[in-house]
Formats: sequence, C-alpha cells, structure tokens
Amino acid sequence: MHRGKGMKFVGDSRVPGLEFRQPNVPKDYSEYPGKTEAFWPNFLLKEWMIGSVFLIGYLLLTVAHPSPLEGQADPTNTAYIPLPDWYFLFLYQLLKYQFASGPFNVVGAIIIPGLAFGALMLAPFLDRGPERRPSKRPLPTGFMILAIASIIFLTWESVANHDWEAAEAQGKITEEVEIDTTDPGYEVYAGAACISCHGDNLEGAVGPTLVGTGLTPEEIAEIAVNGIEKDGAQVMPPSWDGTDEDLQVLAEFISGLEAE
Repeated sequence: MHRGKGMKFVGDSRVPGLEFRQPNVPKDYSEYPGKTEAFWPNFLLKEWMIGSVFLIGYLLLTVAHPSPLEGQADPTNTAYIPLPDWYFLFLYQLLKYQFASGPFNVVGAIIIPGLAFGALMLAPFLDRGPERRPSKRPLPTGFMILAIASIIFLTWESVANHDWEAAEAQGKITEEVEIDTTDPGYEVYAGAACISCHGDNLEGAVGPTLVGTGLTPEEIAEIAVNGIEKDGAQVMPPSWDGTDEDLQVLAEFISGLEAE
C-alpha cells in the first residue's frame, strides 16, 4: 500500500478534538504524477549541475578580471582617501552632507541607518494584514519605494562626485627605483618645494610619483613653472622659484628616472 492511500488517521477518541490535530506531513511525491519528482537523485542532481555551472563561471570571471590591488597601506599618508565597496557607497555619500557629518556625524552613522534597519526588522509586526498585493498595502509599498530610491540616488551621487582618476593614482603600485641622493638633480629637488608633495624618494605622496613619467625635460620644466590645470581647476600650482640652470638640472634628473 502506498503511503497516504487508503489510510486515514483519526487519532485517539478518548482525547476530544485530537482527530482534528493531525501533523502537517506532506504527501508522497507519487500523489502528484507529472508535477513533482524525487529528491534523490533527480532534484539534487539538477541542483549540483546548476551550482557547478555557477562556480565555474565565477572562477573564470575571477581569472579574467582579477581584483584590483593597491600599494602597501601607509598609515602616515593623510592624503589617502579610502572608498568603501559599492554596497556601502550610499552610506558613504550620506556622511558627506552637512546634516549627517561633522558634529552631526552620529546622525548619519548611527541614527539614520538604525532607524532604517529597525523599521525593516519591525516590518512583519507593523504590517500584519492578510493582503499581499502592493497596491493594497500603500504604506509598506511607499516606504520600500522610498528606501530603494534613496539608496539608488545616494549611490549614484557618490559615484558621480568621486574623482576616480585621482583614486587610481593614489593607490597605484609603483615599482621601487634606486635614487642617487648625491646627484645634483636630487639636491635641487630636495631643496625645492617638490619634496613635500612627491616624497623623499619621488614615490609620490600628496602628488603623483615622479618615477617613469615618460616626460621630456622640457615638459617637466613647463609643469614646474606653470603647474597643471584640469577642467579649469589648478591640479598642481606653479611651484618653481629657483634659477633656470637649477630647473634644467632638476628636469633632466626627473626625466631620467625609470622604474626597475
């Protein structure tokens, strides 16, 4: 006899109402011919196949697009601007606004996220109606649309207002190079204002590295005298106030630096 056929549980007649309290035991899959299948091996084999395809695809993606690496962390570099992962960009953008930053940092870091996640946890208790259609649940639907729209807007604003080129430059891995500190060009470099922005070994700090720039001495001298402008903003101010002879020595020294 197949399970569930020709047999009915009636319970113990000595306990009133027990015959109505039957356990929720699902019927055997054979009760639904053509609508279900055995867990082993049919269903489980399909799950394994889908998981294998996903795993192989994920491994191929990691090989084709490896994780971007940055230079070694330097706690003394106060000019470095960290950027969180994409799923935290909306909170990162929120902390930039005046009402959620500075003396009000607790508002953007604790109060607003706490209210949002607290409301999400209380949602099953606040909305206990039997209706499941979004059009019949205006308050939960409205709050959810507002939350999704806020996250999308803040994420978009964070991406649009971030200087990605500067971020790539500040975390770029630079190869070490032997710096001849006895070279006349280095002596000029150390005595000028360049060293405060480009580091003792020209590896870059506030400014970019000066090793392997690919620029000619004339181009380097032009940048030192006139600075660099980008989109109407002064990226690097004019910083040279020495003689033309020292500028030529400095420019030739920087132009000749190549990473090993």
